[in-house]
Amino acid sequence: MTSSPLNQEESTFWKVIRLLRWHKPAGRLILMLPALWATVAASKVHQQMPPLDLLIVVILGSLATSAAGCVINDLWDRDIDPLVERTKNRPLAERSLSLQVGVGILLVSGLCAFLLSTYLTPLSFGLCFAAVPVIIIYPSCKRFFPVPQLVLSIAWGFAVLIPWSAVTGGLDRYVWELWVAVVAWTMGFDTVYAMSDREDDQKVGVNSSALFFGKYVTYAIAAFFAIACGGLILLGWDLQLGYVYYTACLISALLWTWQCNRLTQVEIPDKLYQQTFSQNVWIGFIVLLGMLPSVIGVV
Repeated sequence: MTSSPLNQEESTFWKVIRLLRWHKPAGRLILMLPALWATVAASKVHQQMPPLDLLIVVILGSLATSAAGCVINDLWDRDIDPLVERTKNRPLAERSLSLQVGVGILLVSGLCAFLLSTYLTPLSFGLCFAAVPVIIIYPSCKRFFPVPQLVLSIAWGFAVLIPWSAVTGGLDRYVWELWVAVVAWTMGFDTVYAMSDREDDQKVGVNSSALFFGKYVTYAIAAFFAIACGGLILLGWDLQLGYVYYTACLISALLWTWQCNRLTQVEIPDKLYQQTFSQNVWIGFIVLLGMLPSVIGVV
């Protein structure tokens, strides 16, 4: 497949930016936010503010991991992406970047993630390594596993376990409440994201949660968001995160309900799926802001 004249004129630097998806910050932030939730909530358990240097490592680590994950995904799917409308113009799919360049960028981003992980505790460092096989295998799962988004959600769950263990030195029952919430939340927003590709996925012959749940997909998304909200509320109750946090959870619940209601329309515009995904970034920020007052001692 040859690249278009427009992409031939595009700089290599910008092609690399597109490969890493840094031109689409929503996908980077939606991984960073659960890591920040965990860092802040664990600090409440530890009865101290999260260390600034750890916050920097968490932010940079999520960016490096996300970058590596995007490249791994595109390397796996470089022959499938050209057949899907949403992904056909990705640099590896349109062959505007070579396979060798893709592998080189993967090595650099992976090295950055590794160096950052060495700052963490031994348990956190081990969890970083445990996450690697899940991140690597996820893009291939759509070829043989009926709900590949579940594998992605488990990968997202490591964004909770790693910083939590870095703050507290272990994995207590509170982290698993947050882990369930994040896994369910990821299943919800990524199933919405997958809805936009249903026709192309069927033609190509790959799986997705949007196809798996079929006509019940909106109910499934509502259930995932409800579980996420329940997990967050339970965490808030156990950690006594306060009324500001509960207000944030209530706002999130109302927004998730509104999103699910919009997905029941007879005719859904394609842009709605991407909008819903991006709105979940703002929901993530709302939850994070709700946690902060209790942790810094305002309420």
